[in-house]
Amino acid sequence: MRTRRGRFAPSPTGRLHLGSLLTAVGSYLDARAQGGQWLVRLEDVDLGRVVPGAADDILRALEAHGLDWDGPVLAQSTRGELYERYLARLVAADRAYPCSCSRAEVASLAARDGHYPGTCRRGPRDPSAPLAMRLRTDGYPLLCIEDRLQGAYCQSVEAMVGDFVLRRRDGYWSYQLAVVVDDAEQGVTDVVRGMDLLDNTPRQCLLQAVLGLPMPTWLHLPLLVDDDGVKLSKSRRALPVEPAAAPSTLTRVLGLLRHPPPPELAGAPVGEQLAWAVGAWQPERLAGVREVVLPR
Repeated sequence: MRTRRGRFAPSPTGRLHLGSLLTAVGSYLDARAQGGQWLVRLEDVDLGRVVPGAADDILRALEAHGLDWDGPVLAQSTRGELYERYLARLVAADRAYPCSCSRAEVASLAARDGHYPGTCRRGPRDPSAPLAMRLRTDGYPLLCIEDRLQGAYCQSVEAMVGDFVLRRRDGYWSYQLAVVVDDAEQGVTDVVRGMDLLDNTPRQCLLQAVLGLPMPTWLHLPLLVDDDGVKLSKSRRALPVEPAAAPSTLTRVLGLLRHPPPPELAGAPVGEQLAWAVGAWQPERLAGVREVVLPR
């Protein structure tokens, strides 16, 4: 039987906050409850946004909350040659092409057409300009997934998004290509992440289909929001978690995941709480829940 593999992939643009910790705990419990492995990957392809020291802070916070991972931590910034090989496969299959459109031009085209309409499919309008690489989205009229919590989700990537970027004009790799390649190369079978990434999933499914890669199962956890409905990571309440308060913070997160520990384990050492939570994990308790409001 194939070993189940989950992963947590934070961006080291700051310290770990409560919303990200909720996602980490949910993905950890889902992997361990299936007897599987849990991987940690740093999504640091956009080096211009990386905060020095943030990666170490994130890893220390995970350790403090008892979230032990399997194998080495993978950094996407070291994997450019691998992404280049996959991009070459797409170019050879006539599924990727260079695009000279600036961000302003793309915004104007999207405002007119509702998506990027493949303006440079027949060649870049300005070959002397910096070139992005885009994926052709034609031929896949509707892509559907069955999310374990949110149910069926369908999207026409061509009509709603258009030909999307694989490598940016500044040379940085896109999240879409990097995450698909890394999930395949690491043998990830189960993706557990936040609701804010649900609408990205059809783009990743399209890439998996074009490249002939296996598709993982999907589980999008509710988004943690403040009482104004603002995503916590963008809210004034997005304070980083403190490793010294890990036992009480973990109790709080398990409650937000609708798995409150029994009274005798509230605030107990993180290892004891997680051992109980792995055995108790029933993600269906969150079925259909898209947002969880952080109580004051």
